Amino acid sequence: MSPRPANDPGAPSAGAITLDVMTALRLEPEDIAARQAQRLARLLAVTARDSAFYRRRWHGIELGGATLAGLPVVGKRDLMAHFPQWVTDPAVTRPALRRFMADAQRCGAPFLGRYAVWESSGSTGEPAVFVQDAQSLAVYDALEGLRRHSPSLWRRMLDPLMLAERFAFVGAIDGHFASHVSLQRQRRLRPWLATGWRSFSIMQPVHDLVDQLNAFAPTLLATYPTAAALLADEAECGALRIAPREVWTGGETLSPAVRRHVEAVFGCALRNSYGASEFLPMAWECGHGRLHLNSDWLILEAVDAQYRPVPAGTWSHTTLLTNLANALQPLVRYELGDQVRFAPQRCECGCALPVIDVRGRCDDCLWMRSRDGHAVRLLPLALTTALEDGAGVYDFQLRQTGDHALQLTLGPAAMPAHAACRQVLQAFAQTHGLAPLQLRVRRAAVLPHGRSGKVQRVLGLPNERSSTLVNPS
Repeated sequence: MSPRPANDPGAPSAGAITLDVMTALRLEPEDIAARQAQRLARLLAVTARDSAFYRRRWHGIELGGATLAGLPVVGKRDLMAHFPQWVTDPAVTRPALRRFMADAQRCGAPFLGRYAVWESSGSTGEPAVFVQDAQSLAVYDALEGLRRHSPSLWRRMLDPLMLAERFAFVGAIDGHFASHVSLQRQRRLRPWLATGWRSFSIMQPVHDLVDQLNAFAPTLLATYPTAAALLADEAECGALRIAPREVWTGGETLSPAVRRHVEAVFGCALRNSYGASEFLPMAWECGHGRLHLNSDWLILEAVDAQYRPVPAGTWSHTTLLTNLANALQPLVRYELGDQVRFAPQRCECGCALPVIDVRGRCDDCLWMRSRDGHAVRLLPLALTTALEDGAGVYDFQLRQTGDHALQLTLGPAAMPAHAACRQVLQAFAQTHGLAPLQLRVRRAAVLPHGRSGKVQRVLGLPNERSSTLVNPS
């Protein structure tokens, strides 16, 4: 990929970004704020010049004297509806992206020879496609590689290229999803990682996943908290026989119970992170277990329902993201939807980057009966991915109503797809060894929101829910 995005010739090189990310951990808050302000000014100037969407939205606003809070809030639906006017490179078109993403073999390959492409899961009811330029990719790589705290510090120092590691990502891999694309991109860029880094699908039956992980024997395991809890259960009963040195989680809310369970079973440290398709590594976990926001490369506003800032120590109603790294597909005051709380004090680890708590996706695992009467655990992300990819619906809530019964409620943004949804869910049940499901599909004008501020998309039976099965994005 080209070292600089064509639309922002003043962007720093990948080497300069790596050095910057390394040194920023030793800065004081006022120094971090100065870097943030400088990057925001450059982003606003490039966006106003090259994005017709924002130029129209900001008409009449003098950017030189405007504060970020004085700019309008934008949402995913509006941006995707005006995609040609949003992006700053006219060669990036939705038809070209659709053709590119229709080919699974292109996952992790450069689009137009210079960009990375991934799709969001549609957890807020609206899917999106995100295109990353050279600067944003260099920033993400540096933040992931240099700020993710490792309990095996000396091992990392002696093996910075991770040549001795066997890295397993367990997640949704049947589409151009961010984590899977990122792994495949690294394998393409660094061929020596090709045999030691692998993705494993959460869509398959658990016993198949367990067999594959046993054969691969990963030393690093990255997955979602609900999947980590499931794998810990499989290890506890003796089916899964792996000995990872670290477990990385993200994408869902990590409960203290899940952390304790996973660390106890695998006998290693768990490191959590907070990210999204809009900005992959938003926050990393230090040795004290606190999430530090990468605020030198992004701005996250904790706001109430009227988009007014809330004080530190208070949970927000929603969050607004400004991505300071990506000038190709600008996100300025973009409503992310998560609830966050900024800590009023600096972390004990000494890092000046702000500490946050996050409430994100909190879906339930479902316990259902197999054809021979055994209990089968179904991961929420596997169920939602099946409906999104198989039936093309994103605005829904799936509720378990019995051992063999589910109720699917389609929201107002969902296309009429009753038959497709039934077919997808029955096929999913059959793949996982379940008896035919009793399915009720209905529509609703409004889907209820959970405590995270987002729709809880998968709900188990009330007596089956526990803190060990819920989950950050």
